[in-house]
Amino acid sequence: MSYNRQTAALVSMATAVPPHRFHQGQVLQAARNLLADRYPEFETLSSLFANTGIQRRYGVKPIEWYLERRSWPERTQAFLEGAEALYVDVARKAIARANLTGSDIDIVVTVCSTGIATPTLDARVAGKLGLRTDVSRVPVFGLGCAGGVSGLSIASRLAEARPGANVLLVALELCTLAVRHDELTKANIVAASLFGDGAAAIVLRAGDGGATRIEASGEKLWPDTLDIMGWTVDPEGFGVVFQRTIPDFVRDNLGPAVAEILTRMQLTAGDIDRFLCHPGGTKVIAALERALALDQGTLDHEREVIAACGNMSAPTALFVLERARAKGLPPRSLLTALGPGFTLSCVALRHAA
Repeated sequence: MSYNRQTAALVSMATAVPPHRFHQGQVLQAARNLLADRYPEFETLSSLFANTGIQRRYGVKPIEWYLERRSWPERTQAFLEGAEALYVDVARKAIARANLTGSDIDIVVTVCSTGIATPTLDARVAGKLGLRTDVSRVPVFGLGCAGGVSGLSIASRLAEARPGANVLLVALELCTLAVRHDELTKANIVAASLFGDGAAAIVLRAGDGGATRIEASGEKLWPDTLDIMGWTVDPEGFGVVFQRTIPDFVRDNLGPAVAEILTRMQLTAGDIDRFLCHPGGTKVIAALERALALDQGTLDHEREVIAACGNMSAPTALFVLERARAKGLPPRSLLTALGPGFTLSCVALRHAA
């Protein structure tokens, strides 16, 4: 590929989880106490908790908080408090690792789909982070699990548009706050078995920076797939939408879509040394390996992240990237995530050892 333009580089990266840790068996018992008496299918579906590959997850509230039925205002207040604290934590880490201060940040991209904040989260934490009054803010809502990868694409293009500018990307989700007592559905049980809270932050800069550069990015939006994943909204808050079997969709559709995006990048699958994927759960990881013609077990970073933190929606793929960077990235990798739309988002990364 041509490098006539100044590509964005990853200057630093950080991840963070909130303080309350839940073991998967603990979550299963809490769900059983809440739902089993009212939902006869619960025990049949309870095997989902053991089959996700998750060992533990994290939440912004202690587990007792989730045992009480919560209103939309209560959820929103919990979101604002928890999101602001987690945002400050992860952003400070990334900024410090870049040897910068908050006043050095020129652009902030904030990706979040699990709560509503107006003023936005970046405005709420600007003082604590020491951001300048002229900082450019780009809040992004609605990308769900694809948000970390799509956010990285957005942030990299903003960095390339202003070479030398420091761009801070924060992908943050508090999925646990969407737990529902009233929705006696398989989709709600699946959500309860999978989702946790977490955040990731990256500082990017074009023209100079780190050894890992954003080489290219691309997306695929499938028509007539709005029912695969998303939110409904009602007086109690968000309700999860899972109306199709995601592993089956991944197995049948991901391979051609990745090939299509790589072609637009002027690459082929043979050019990719490592696929880094958003891990939706054990079955989704297995479907990803099959769709990408990878040996079973290849996506080891993905399995480790899902075991340690669960599915945190948007930040999860960036947790995988952080783990891969710590172990040593190959010359070229492709970061991928699927999300509501139904959408595939890809970012090609070029790494110089």
